[in-house]
Amino acid sequence: MSDLSVFSKDHVSKAEWLVKEAHKNGGLAPVDVERFWKDQDESAKDPFSKSIKQVPLAIFHSNETVFDELGIPEDMWRLGHDDDWRLSLNKAYNDKAEKIIGRRTLSEKHSAPKEDCYPGTKGLHDVFEAKNIWHEGSWWLQQSANTEDELKALLDRVEKCDIRKFILPEGWDEAKAKLLPRGIKPGLYRWQRGPCTFATSVYGAENMIFLVLDNPDLAIRFRNAILKTMLEIAKVLDEEAGYTPETAPRGFGFADDNCCLFNPEMYELFGYPILKEIFDRYSPNPGDSRYQHSDSAMSHLLPFFTKLEMTGVNFGPTLTVSEIRAHCPKAVIHGQLAPFTFSRNEEVRMVCELLRDFEQAKEKRGLLFATAGSINNGSRLTGMRLLMAAAQLWARY
Repeated sequence: MSDLSVFSKDHVSKAEWLVKEAHKNGGLAPVDVERFWKDQDESAKDPFSKSIKQVPLAIFHSNETVFDELGIPEDMWRLGHDDDWRLSLNKAYNDKAEKIIGRRTLSEKHSAPKEDCYPGTKGLHDVFEAKNIWHEGSWWLQQSANTEDELKALLDRVEKCDIRKFILPEGWDEAKAKLLPRGIKPGLYRWQRGPCTFATSVYGAENMIFLVLDNPDLAIRFRNAILKTMLEIAKVLDEEAGYTPETAPRGFGFADDNCCLFNPEMYELFGYPILKEIFDRYSPNPGDSRYQHSDSAMSHLLPFFTKLEMTGVNFGPTLTVSEIRAHCPKAVIHGQLAPFTFSRNEEVRMVCELLRDFEQAKEKRGLLFATAGSINNGSRLTGMRLLMAAAQLWARY
């Protein structure tokens, strides 16, 4: 049984009542579905708006949830590689979703045909010679350096790399000549595994921590190589899409779970300078997207995200809406529902977490109630409906 003592008695009482009402109706919580979606669509446009009626939710879109919902074995590899199978699952899931939450939430469109796609470009991890392998349902980067000497040799190669020649594959020019006149642009580089997570993947977590502490000069060289390579990859792909520095789309995002391993001094030396430089280049104006996902206990680094003036954050469930807001006054907070609370279908706790977060957000707004991390397999449509009902009843502005 989940410990509910951390929540107010009022929140627990409301949650227990709502769960009982749902169970009386075959798991379907009482909600005016049509009115919910009208309010949801409006509030999701701008969670800071003074005109929105209820807190927006962001718990509806994840292909990972189809397996338990449909009662079939999980197979993420096939989901990503068998388009017909993916669409059949999404359709079956959407048939259930339409009945339970009133909408079809997963895409039922085929991927673009191969003749309308550019050949895949290489990424930052390829430049740093880190192999990306499929393991236990997801992709994992493998170390490409194990000692300081190996890291120095790797950086020698990275620093000499002709990025344009390296990342653009064979057949690129032919594809570009065919697709660009049709208005089909190649994808841009606006998302990256964050610097701490990337570095600990390439060099190892313990190695990286000791490197920053014992050999900061080499750590700085490593940092600078990552930053320079990122900027060059982004520049090349911008140019291939026909953009100039003035016309290139703004915004950049990172996923940096392992930043929690760095104390403030270490992060200031290694992680922060990369984010600052990237945001200075691609998110220089107040309205430009500056986003980070870090579903880890990294509250000790929040002051850096104050200086970075984040516009969107998805931090770990050990952080509260109040402390995030204190450091990120302009950021839409994507959270703070613990992912396993949702995927384990801990119904009372799910509602309590929504009520807790709304109470902390209602004065300044800017909350997009979501999992503080991924929406995992096991998260149920009836759980989504339960949270819809709770939002409609008690999370209204």
